[in-house]
Amino acid sequence: MLDKLSLLSTQALVDGLWVMGWPTAHIMGARPLAAGQKCAGRAVTLRFVPQRPDVQADKPAGESSPEYEAFELCGPREVLVMSSIGPWESVGGDIKFLRLKQRAVGGLVTDGSVRDTDELLNYGFPVFSYSTTPRQGPAAMQPWACNDVLSCGGVVVRPGDAVVGDQDGVVVVPAKVVDKVYSIAHGRELIEEIVKAELVQNPGPPGKYYPFVSGKIKPDSPLGILLQSKGITPQNSNQFLGTADW
Repeated sequence: MLDKLSLLSTQALVDGLWVMGWPTAHIMGARPLAAGQKCAGRAVTLRFVPQRPDVQADKPAGESSPEYEAFELCGPREVLVMSSIGPWESVGGDIKFLRLKQRAVGGLVTDGSVRDTDELLNYGFPVFSYSTTPRQGPAAMQPWACNDVLSCGGVVVRPGDAVVGDQDGVVVVPAKVVDKVYSIAHGRELIEEIVKAELVQNPGPPGKYYPFVSGKIKPDSPLGILLQSKGITPQNSNQFLGTADW
């Protein structure tokens, strides 16, 4: 399923969740560190809290920190989601994230910032962050919880959720509905390609066919007629729309 999701756009996944009536899944502020970066993997989560001496004393330091506990759970099929206390606070830089390179992590996503940008780009794994910064993260916050439910960029993330990132941003697909979201999103992308091809061949206002809602396409509408001309009928629409009828 991760391979399939990696072929879809984040827009299609957002649309799929919207059709199902689920809340927004777009992590606000998380943008790719470099052009062309993409990721698709299961979420490993790490939550930060504001720095306070007595709170800091309640968590193990060094190698046993929740931060490094999370790092060791990461691999090529995982995306580390780090919830910062603010958009300009650093969640880490080259020394910390060298371990993620060694783990061949599938991606890093945060609603905070990262530093040592040039070195991170050399590490080669996808990074999605609010921005870059020279600031020190430990001066403002500390790692608190590994693989717990958290909020990142206004989105609830549970460990194991599917995390997909591309040039438009990052979307979280809840693990419990990932199959249905994929079915709808994949169908919408296929239909949009048909609509775009039609508009290229016969230029006109897109409103003739768009917007459309999966499961609510009328067979006698311009879009319904166009789809039927391509062999997509209410009987076989399940593979395109994730629904038994229009």
